[in-house]
Amino acid sequence: MLKRVKKWLGIEGVKVELLLPEEIHKSDGLISGTVRLSSIQAQTVTRITFKLIEKYRRGRRKQKLTDEYLLAESELNVLLEVAPDLPQEVPFEVTFDLVKSRMDELEERNIFTRGVARTAKLLKGVSSEYRLEAEADVLGTALNPFDRQPVVLR
Repeated sequence: MLKRVKKWLGIEGVKVELLLPEEIHKSDGLISGTVRLSSIQAQTVTRITFKLIEKYRRGRRKQKLTDEYLLAESELNVLLEVAPDLPQEVPFEVTFDLVKSRMDELEERNIFTRGVARTAKLLKGVSSEYRLEAEADVLGTALNPFDRQPVVLR
């Protein structure tokens, strides 16, 4: 009985680990990496979903606002048997398009407006953080395993 509950909840099941490069170039619009799947019990993975999310912060103190934007979503349909104590690695690619604010466009326009735009961003407390999430669909489980990794876009 306890074994069934553990399997249904994903305890001692498939573990997902994202392996990403140190930094990714914004101009490429592509994230290439590997997902490592490991498990204590034999289980079947049917699909892996990837999401690139931007956490956009602006304002200071009480006026601080935070929004999250989904920049890219990709699915990889696979049928993998993850054997006990034998990790499997699956390569993946996610293409993305960055959303630019008016201030970002002004910053990229020319060398003279770059300094003004950066100063305005600093004064307004504007910052963006990016993360990549991977979630694996496992047969027979209610809670799917996932992993989140911060992404450095240059």
